[in-house]
Amino acid sequence: MIIRDATPDDAAAACAVVRASIIELCLADHRGDPDILGRWLANKTPETVATWADGQGRSLLVAVEEGAVLAVGGLAHPNEITVNYVSPQARFRGVSSALVAALEQRAIALGAQEIALLSTETAHRFYLARGYVDVGVPVGKFGTAASYPMRKVLGRAP
Repeated sequence: MIIRDATPDDAAAACAVVRASIIELCLADHRGDPDILGRWLANKTPETVATWADGQGRSLLVAVEEGAVLAVGGLAHPNEITVNYVSPQARFRGVSSALVAALEQRAIALGAQEIALLSTETAHRFYLARGYVDVGVPVGKFGTAASYPMRKVLGRAP
């Protein structure tokens, strides 16, 4: 597996991963509610994902293996993880951990001393296990019950 910057050519495959991850893995968040899913998926189109890869104040990384996109991670420069989704077929293989580490390294390279994100219910324990801490009251997003504002203090650039 390699992690690299996404290009607009990755948009369709990256979008498919994001949508599958939300639909299949985030059940604790959307609970199968079609209204919540509809709001959450509304901007998850190849056209929108292509804009995430434009490098304009943001980075979009993909984890790729044998030409297939396994995970997608986004960073609003310099220090906010905006997207982190893994293909259901790649879950529990360390792909998300590697992608988060790459996003953190990118943030450090951009001068960030801490990194922030808004975690789903599904990913909350994942982030806690990687040193993130809750920094506010959970809020609903897209109609979900809870999204957790989280932060992590980062190390220095090598």
